[in-house]
Amino acid sequence: MQPRFRSTSRFDAVLCDVDGCLVDEAGGPLPLEKLGRIAAHNRLALDAEDRPIVTLCTGRPEPFAECLARVIGNPLLPIVCENGAWLHDPTDNAYLLDPAVTAEDLAAVAALEGWVRRELGSAGVSIQPGKTASVSLYHPDAELLEAFKPRLRDAADGHGWPFRVSGTWSYINCDLRKVSKATGIARLLALTGIEAARCAGIGDTAHDLQIAESVAWFGVPHNRDPILDDAADRIAAAPGVDGVIELLAHLGPPVP
Repeated sequence: MQPRFRSTSRFDAVLCDVDGCLVDEAGGPLPLEKLGRIAAHNRLALDAEDRPIVTLCTGRPEPFAECLARVIGNPLLPIVCENGAWLHDPTDNAYLLDPAVTAEDLAAVAALEGWVRRELGSAGVSIQPGKTASVSLYHPDAELLEAFKPRLRDAADGHGWPFRVSGTWSYINCDLRKVSKATGIARLLALTGIEAARCAGIGDTAHDLQIAESVAWFGVPHNRDPILDDAADRIAAAPGVDGVIELLAHLGPPVP
């Protein structure tokens, strides 16, 4: 299978997390000027084939991730969404649910959503909209939200729901155990013919160890969870999107 994209640099693709890397997980305006620099990088990658294309590997819902992929100018490589449950392929606008996800799994997702609304809704816990094969919980008090993790794990085990309960800086993610960022990346590589040895990754939280384990080079912005340090080939001096731009410049020609 011919790879969908091949650059003259060491890597063909950079699989980049979103929250904490490209945008602030807590909200606020998108850093459009800086995302525009990544879009300029991607335009040069497509035109000159002298650097890797930046694509996304995120826990965010598909609609948010698809929009951001358009902002950074990636019309060629799939994006990994919902921590691996979904791929979106921009070349034919295909929405690809992991074929391992069954109707029973989706019924468990709906059942967990109902449990969260009944048991945790009165405490101010809300469910992030847009996800269809996982459940993400939010509360403005991150410490309070963290305290709910044992109850969620107990509920999943007690009902036989097949979820992995983990967290980011501001959310609790309940993902199907059979899918992950690693399985999403494996599907992306199979779809595009790009080799793992030709891929780099960028992330900032424990979830992104799955990116590190799936690629040949892994970088982190300065605001990363220290749990990633041993897996990182490079730690940027700058946080967030500035750190991503710094890491991209290290991998190839400077970001415009």
